[in-house]
Amino acid sequence: MASGFFALFDDIAALMDDVVVMSKISTKKTAGILGDDLAVNAEKATGFVSSRELPVLWAITKGSFLNKLIILPIAFLLSAFAPWAVTLALILGGVYLAFEGVEKIYHFFVPHKHIKVKVDEEIVSEVEVLKAEKSKIKSAILTDFILSVEIVIIALGTVLDKPILFQILVVSIVAVIATVGVYGIVALIVRMDDFGYRLVKLSDKEKSVSKFIGNFLINALPVVIKSLSVIGTIALILVAGGIFVHNIEWLHHFLEILPSILRDFILGLLVGFTALLVVKGFKFVFKRKVIKE
Repeated sequence: MASGFFALFDDIAALMDDVVVMSKISTKKTAGILGDDLAVNAEKATGFVSSRELPVLWAITKGSFLNKLIILPIAFLLSAFAPWAVTLALILGGVYLAFEGVEKIYHFFVPHKHIKVKVDEEIVSEVEVLKAEKSKIKSAILTDFILSVEIVIIALGTVLDKPILFQILVVSIVAVIATVGVYGIVALIVRMDDFGYRLVKLSDKEKSVSKFIGNFLINALPVVIKSLSVIGTIALILVAGGIFVHNIEWLHHFLEILPSILRDFILGLLVGFTALLVVKGFKFVFKRKVIKE
């Protein structure tokens, strides 16, 4: 009886070891999307009054947890009853990621024309400020939902051949790490400038270590957010390319002579550029139709 009890513990320990190993692999696979998620949410969580940054971020974090609670059961049901749908969702998600990455590059070279509207800050009511805040939170949660679908599907794709319990444990761990990790880092980023201001005020001297570090943190915030955006864009294209190579059989030998990272990037660019052309084409046709009517 005792030996059977300890054997059960050994089995559980072995299972958890496998879960930890696969969780690490799955987290690495989703790193590209996590980088983009980090960049997007860092951008969306800034631009508020200092006292509202953390409450806004907490609201987005709760929305992210709710997104995962909606997505995870659906993903596990698909895995159990229609595993082909997971692969299909993975490929379609890869197209979306490639499109998003290439679209960011396109907007960098062909920026939108923004109409500048002057707003008198004194006449902006508190109600309007809160309304704008809620709108930004909803936008961030919607973006998180799309990225969360990809994170869950990619993580699930790495353990699709494993038992359903194993899948649930691994993907759930990755989902929690994604939410806590991303929004924890975002919280540190959005408060970077405030921490810098506090360091600057610590010393009355014109030249001091605290002032140097404080000014560095203040000036570094916009650079960090822009850098994350660039890294996130590259990662999106790489992740998308990797999805296509590993899940579409006839692409397994695509440009094999090149290093895998370069091959994935080229393939992601090609698919993203094609998707961008299709979307732009549909928009053009739709506009022409509306004008004629």
